[in-house]
Amino acid sequence: MPDKRPMSVQVRDRLVDLFRSRNLRPGDRLPTESEIAELCDVGRSTAREALKLLEQEGLIVVERGRGRFLSSLSALSVERPITRFESVSTMLEAMGYDTRSVVLSVTENEPSEAEAEALELSAGETVIRLERLRFTGDDPLIYSVDTVPREYIPGPIRHVNWTGSLNDLLAAQGYPPVSSVARLQAVDLPPDVCERYSLGGVGPWLLISETVITTSGRPVLYAQDYHRGDAFAFNVLRR
Repeated sequence: MPDKRPMSVQVRDRLVDLFRSRNLRPGDRLPTESEIAELCDVGRSTAREALKLLEQEGLIVVERGRGRFLSSLSALSVERPITRFESVSTMLEAMGYDTRSVVLSVTENEPSEAEAEALELSAGETVIRLERLRFTGDDPLIYSVDTVPREYIPGPIRHVNWTGSLNDLLAAQGYPPVSSVARLQAVDLPPDVCERYSLGGVGPWLLISETVITTSGRPVLYAQDYHRGDAFAFNVLRR
C-alpha cells in the first residue's frame, strides 16, 4: 500500500534509519539540507521540514553557525513510544496483531461540547462520528469513537469504507494528519457500551483521547480509543 503520509514525515523516518545505518552518535554532525535532499531525492524545503520534525522531537540540535548535530536523546531507543504519532491500524500491524475492524455505527450529528472544543467548530457545524471495535480472533482489542468535521469527508457516509485507517482517508481528502495532543487515563468502558457490545469483564481499559492536526495546525480528528489494558503497554521517554 502506498505511503500516504506527508513526504516530510516519510523523510524524517528515512533519516532516522540513515543515522542508525551510519552508526552516528550523539554530537555527530548531520548532513546539510542540500545533502539530505539529494540523498532522499526530495526538494530542500521537504528536507528542511523533515529536519524540523526531528528537532521538535529532540533528536537533533541546531547550533547557529555550526550546523545540526545528533542530540543525547538519539542514543535512546524506545519501542512503541507513546509520543510516536501513528494510526491505530499502523500500530496494530507493527505490533504483529492480525486484526479485523467492525464498524458499529456511523452517524452525522451535532458535536458534543468536548468535540466542538477539540475540533474548533462553530455553531451549526456538524460532525461524522465513527464507532468501531477491533478484534484479534474473537478477542476485542480496541473500542474507538472517532469524530471528524462533516465538511472534511464529502458525499454520503454510506459510500465510504470505514473499516480502514481514518488517517489515510483524511489524507486522501487533502487533510493529512501529522501530530496530535493526547491524554491517557485508566478507565472502565461506559456501562452502556459494555452492555450493548457484550464487553463487560474485559477491563480495565487505557483510554487515549487525542486531537489530531495537520501540518497547518488545523484539527481534523478527535479520537477516543479504549485500549484493552492487558494487551497494550506504551513507553515514555522522560527528559
